Amino acid sequence: METETYNPFLNAQKQFDSVAELLNLDSGTRELLRRPMKEQHFTIPVKMDDGTTQVFQAYRIKHNDARGPAKGGIRFHPQETADTVRALSMWMTWKCAVVDIPLGGGKGGVICDPHNLTKAEQERLCRGYVRQLYGQIGPVLDVPAPDVMTNGQHMLWMMDEYEKLMGGHFPGVITGKPVGMGGSLGRTEATGYGVIYTLKGLLEYMNLPAANTTASFQGFGNVAEYAARMYTELGGTVIAVSCWDQEDAKSYTYRKLAGCDIDELVSIKNTFGSIDKNKAQDLGYEILPGDEWICQEVDILIPAALENQITPDTCAQMSPKVKIICEAANGPTTPDSDAILQSKNVVVLPDFLCNAGGVTCSYFEQVQCNMNYFWSKEEVLEKLEYSMTNAFAAVNELAQDKKLSLRDAAYVIAINRVVDAVKLRGWV
Repeated sequence: METETYNPFLNAQKQFDSVAELLNLDSGTRELLRRPMKEQHFTIPVKMDDGTTQVFQAYRIKHNDARGPAKGGIRFHPQETADTVRALSMWMTWKCAVVDIPLGGGKGGVICDPHNLTKAEQERLCRGYVRQLYGQIGPVLDVPAPDVMTNGQHMLWMMDEYEKLMGGHFPGVITGKPVGMGGSLGRTEATGYGVIYTLKGLLEYMNLPAANTTASFQGFGNVAEYAARMYTELGGTVIAVSCWDQEDAKSYTYRKLAGCDIDELVSIKNTFGSIDKNKAQDLGYEILPGDEWICQEVDILIPAALENQITPDTCAQMSPKVKIICEAANGPTTPDSDAILQSKNVVVLPDFLCNAGGVTCSYFEQVQCNMNYFWSKEEVLEKLEYSMTNAFAAVNELAQDKKLSLRDAAYVIAINRVVDAVKLRGWV
């Protein structure tokens, strides 16, 4: 799907500007909150296994930390841009605020494709990233986490490098680490489960039993996998899953009208979320073009991959049956699509509420690390469900009371909390 014509940072600013107008924010507060407070652009020289040196462009951007230390993932992606990182850092500010955790928004990225790097090269890249930033990150400053194409091993290398440079143990410097090395039980499932906790709240409000619904997913990485698992456990039926095929450098949609077996699909996917199309075909799945996920006759569309996937053009391809778009990805819907979806009576669960389970559980990990006491998985997931359910209930109540979309209601709650923090601090 076309993504080049939409700039994610301009999208994020447009979304903020419309709510700032609604809230009648003063010009100083608007200027402070519509752009990042600090940006770091830097290069990382990495000695490759063949003896050559490759230089990678990297970013760490802090949008706002009035409510607490900045929090946000580090992405490894060949098409990473400064504007993408800016947008994601901004959305992280609202995400932390809407679920009411005491953190601000940050984000990081490296322009690279880890598929093309050996394990040793990836380790050197991770350690080089921290060497460039170690004075700017920390448990009370800025706490990174994994994101697109990064994982717990990458975070552990980064933590280890930070601890070497600082001369001590600081497990709270980074989250998303492996369990047993400062990671939290439940973190693997957290973002996907959080998506379905909010969806469950919406379905209950709409008086629509999950068992009577069908869904189509874009993406089959960690978030989509666990969202699909919980959705099917609630009785829902996944009709189609679209994901990237590394070998063919294109995406495919895997469809089974009787319902996809999530465990079966997981068993034939790789660590980057790509499904083996030959094995899928042998198991009875139809192999369709990647864009077909959005055209399916389902009740719920769950974009769980890239930004800018739901545009005016793709809105026209949606089935009239679609009732809900559940934004598991960051920024999957362009601002000019919201009005179209409203006219179609499609309810959008906004990304920075819907996928906030990840940062909420990362906050739990940070708390556990800082006090050196770890909770059971059941306790973590119980706290996560409580946080996500309460956040959805507050957003939905405001939306109904003020006749707002769920996105605008979530923004009103989040922005008001950040505005209160910057004003109480005397920044504006």
